[in-house]
Amino acid sequence: MMKQFMQAATGLNHPGITQWKENGGAIVGYSCSYLPAELIHAAGILPIRLRGIETTGMDMGDAYFGPYICSYPKCILQQAAQGGYQMLDGAVITPGCDSMRRLFECWRKAGEDHQGVVPGFFYYFDVPHKTVDHRMKWFVDEIDSIQKAIETHFEVEITVESLHRSIATYNQGRKLMRDLERFRTQLPAPISGTEAFAISIAGTTLPREEFNATLSNFLETLENRSDKNPENPKRLMVIGSISDDLDLIKLIESNEKALVVADNLCFGVRHDAEEIPVTDNPLEALAQSYLGASTCPRMFGQYKERLAILEKKVESYSVDGVILQNIRFCDLHGSENGLFERDLEKQGIPCLKLEREYGPLADTGRLKMRLDAFMERIS
Repeated sequence: MMKQFMQAATGLNHPGITQWKENGGAIVGYSCSYLPAELIHAAGILPIRLRGIETTGMDMGDAYFGPYICSYPKCILQQAAQGGYQMLDGAVITPGCDSMRRLFECWRKAGEDHQGVVPGFFYYFDVPHKTVDHRMKWFVDEIDSIQKAIETHFEVEITVESLHRSIATYNQGRKLMRDLERFRTQLPAPISGTEAFAISIAGTTLPREEFNATLSNFLETLENRSDKNPENPKRLMVIGSISDDLDLIKLIESNEKALVVADNLCFGVRHDAEEIPVTDNPLEALAQSYLGASTCPRMFGQYKERLAILEKKVESYSVDGVILQNIRFCDLHGSENGLFERDLEKQGIPCLKLEREYGPLADTGRLKMRLDAFMERIS
């Protein structure tokens, strides 16, 4: 079971996707966790998060974006240019930040210059930056618009009943992820941070029914699993910029006393919010749940709420230290990490700020040196 999660977490064309395509299924990639994946699932389409792993260069990314920008959208564009997204029938881009907004423009322009780079369904899904009433109505309208666009392009009908079924399926996955998180709060924890993060990433790319069944079986094995983690470890939480790179968590846990027991990452458990209610108006329920959480610094006026989430996790997971990582040129997380460091350190919670590039850890030596120094501090 763990092998299946690892395959999905470390490769774009893993067996789950290959099998889906062989069965004639369509796949739509999306860039941001604010897009309700249930909407795509209800159309009988596999929704997967867009990832920039396995890039083999940066010539296309540099040509369209330039050097002074977050490397995550650059890696996505590069992956599209080198043919890594051939399995996609569609892509949905959300302006999580200005760099991601530019991804839509640059990807579309690259499609004009290079045939086959842009998938057949290419959609810009806007998301408000506040949760006030008129913005919520706007978000409901945005969800309604993309539903109609999916129905038209793929010649399908998304019914209220199919949305209810998809919401129920994703709710089951959310419950299972909460069950997994409860194991991580245990002393000692029977699962490593690398394993838990692989499972979370796999949830964004495996067919949801397959993910739910595999995770349910895996949780049963944890009940009687002997602890294989470091003895009396320092329990760490990782937060900050988007990350789907297991090597970062592995690098942290390469220290013999380090164990990542919690995270607050876009590819981590943060995207698995509370269960979505099944109501007569599923689009409104989706809008309220996805936009109302405000867990990302792209949302205005919610810093205190996001800080409270971290404080609660520090207590619940018995966290000894917090690693605040951000991708270079990420203004949102780079700025907010500074505020988190200030406020958490005031409470006596040790913090380490790391700036890095998205993708392969080219500066492993520098990062390991700083991580080891942090471990000495909290020891």
